[in-house]
Amino acid sequence: MYKYLFGPVPSRRLGMSLGVDLVPHKVCSLNCIYCECGPTTKLTLERKEYILYNKVIKELDHYFSNNPAPDYITFSGSGEPTLNSRFGDVLEFIRQKKPDIPVAVLTNGTLFFDKQVRKEILKADLVLPSLDAVSEISFRKINQPFHPLNINDYINGLIDFRKEYKGKIWLEVLIIPGYNDSKTELKLLKEAFKKIRPDSIQLNTLDRPGVIPGIRAASREELQEIVNFWELDNIEIIASAPERKDIKSYRSDMESAILETIFRRPCTLDDLAKILGSHINEVNKYLDVLEADDKIESVRQERGLFYQIKHK
Repeated sequence: MYKYLFGPVPSRRLGMSLGVDLVPHKVCSLNCIYCECGPTTKLTLERKEYILYNKVIKELDHYFSNNPAPDYITFSGSGEPTLNSRFGDVLEFIRQKKPDIPVAVLTNGTLFFDKQVRKEILKADLVLPSLDAVSEISFRKINQPFHPLNINDYINGLIDFRKEYKGKIWLEVLIIPGYNDSKTELKLLKEAFKKIRPDSIQLNTLDRPGVIPGIRAASREELQEIVNFWELDNIEIIASAPERKDIKSYRSDMESAILETIFRRPCTLDDLAKILGSHINEVNKYLDVLEADDKIESVRQERGLFYQIKHK
């Protein structure tokens, strides 16, 4: 059982992806109100070796020696991967060890104002940063950043990265009705897109309730209206739960373990990850499918979001 690797997990965009997690749960520069991993426990912009390089390399070495190649190796997890000061060294190790496997980085992009971060990430094949708001008010309301971070530095970092980076950039925008879907906010986002020049704009919304009560997912119709409003030709709506038939390595034993566990008592995502000994992101993927299959439902309680069997 690996501690810093997870999967490969089925991804809508990347096929079977081996996850690499470089920060503890949940070290991040943002405390987004929609995050399914829960509230940020350490809100920071400080880069340091949160997970030791040697420990990550040891697990990667073992994985490469004992498993077939995944479709992608993806830096992601339950926090912001570029906060790890050895991020670039881990990426370099993967590049030397497995040059034929493409590498993706799921990042909020908030550290791209730092030239060193931009330099380290240049060797990735695909970078998936996020941008949910352009006005300072909406940025702070949705993403709740570490206080010195401002929206101008955030966006300028993305613009500078585009100038330097030769790979693909898929910019993810998560829509929360009532927060960032007004005409004013959408116009500001479109202006930012033109400056950042991503290869693709991926429009998303909540899969499940986020950190705070009262926020909801945008409907498919609402997302299509936003696409029509922007009138850009590189937008893709990705907000749809994966179907099991599309997941080659869907593990029925993991599904059974989740169902058996919550049949006895409702559990949070964090509870399930600890009980099942699996990474929080891996459990998340299966919860997506189980909810899409109408087998489970989420209920907000005082301690957070709980999952339980759905009785029909």
